[in-house]
Amino acid sequence: MSEQAAKKAKPNELRETIIVVIEALVIALLFRTFLYQPFSIPTASLQPSLLIGDYVIASKFAYGYGQWTFPFGMIPIKGRIFGGEPQRGDIAVFRPVPQKEDFIKRVIGLPGDHIQMINGILNINGQPVERELVGRSTDTDSSGTTIPVLVYKETLPNGVTHLINEISDNGMLDNTEEYVVPAGHYFMMGDNRDRSQDSRVLSAVGYVPESNLIGKAEARFFSIKDDIPPWQIWRWPGNVRWDRMFQPVN
Repeated sequence: MSEQAAKKAKPNELRETIIVVIEALVIALLFRTFLYQPFSIPTASLQPSLLIGDYVIASKFAYGYGQWTFPFGMIPIKGRIFGGEPQRGDIAVFRPVPQKEDFIKRVIGLPGDHIQMINGILNINGQPVERELVGRSTDTDSSGTTIPVLVYKETLPNGVTHLINEISDNGMLDNTEEYVVPAGHYFMMGDNRDRSQDSRVLSAVGYVPESNLIGKAEARFFSIKDDIPPWQIWRWPGNVRWDRMFQPVN
């Protein structure tokens, strides 16, 4: 190749590289906006189901598309389009009305449901939800405080079962008023019942409008102890929870 031809080739190669990078970024943005979005678990509110340092992938299309499905809520869609309804027991990512960050909790109440906590027992539409003692364990929150807990298997009215942690049955949110879920809204709760700020706290989370749903958590794809940033690869040995990776979210 002549020197003149080589000089012409270099700008062409640079332009092609830039085009490939831009195309890759656009594809990644479209994938994140319309299909799947990763989320990390920074708090203890869903333990033992999801641990601090778990990373999950949420399906955007499971519930369709609303305002907060899109980055920064940039498209003010009313309600939702092209999606199904959340089911009781789903773990959902959403944007609470009073907040400016995404939350992840379990769907407990559907539109029209009556929800109440009585002596630590979840009641749905006047009926206590079945729970079975599994055993004793410990629970560590994001500040590193570890306390003993009782672990129960809870069975929701539609048959969905999951584990919950209870410090006691007389905590701040173990005896509540009766909540009536408005039309077009959902009632969210954490599985770590005494360490979760959720729909039971109306001023902080409250009832979640369907337009504020972001996606359904489908699977864990990574997990690391102590919420260590995953890019710190040198800290993976002894800290990555290999047994929790590539597992469905229940």
